[in-house]
Amino acid sequence: MKIQIINGPNLNLLGKREPTVYGSQSFEDFFETLRQRYPAFELHYYQSNVEGELVNKLHERGFDFDGIIINAGAYTHTSVALHDAIGAIRTPVVEVHISNVYAREEFRHKSLITSKCAGMLTGFGMEGYALALEYFKHRSPAL
Repeated sequence: MKIQIINGPNLNLLGKREPTVYGSQSFEDFFETLRQRYPAFELHYYQSNVEGELVNKLHERGFDFDGIIINAGAYTHTSVALHDAIGAIRTPVVEVHISNVYAREEFRHKSLITSKCAGMLTGFGMEGYALALEYFKHRSPAL
């Protein structure tokens, strides 16, 4: 099963940025942990701070992958382009947020992409990515 993980703006700073909110581990280190925990998955990781590059990656992976996990970062709350890109592809998408967006500033309470996603996980730290993989695992009887 091929799964693409896409992280948006500022998530390249995980492990350095606001460790009280996002933890002290880099995503690259956590990604290696995911690979070890889920050897049956072919996991791919992509991060960009540029909205159009995230749209391009969704288009690129949205027809030949089994699942996409996206943490769109701040674009979650602003990007009609990501909303439309997720709606335009066949591959199911799970939205993940490391922090609980509903316990933060009010502008973070509205996601423009959730309505196009299979579901959303928020507030479980980086473990939210593993929970999204569990979703895909249980969708596929072969795993």
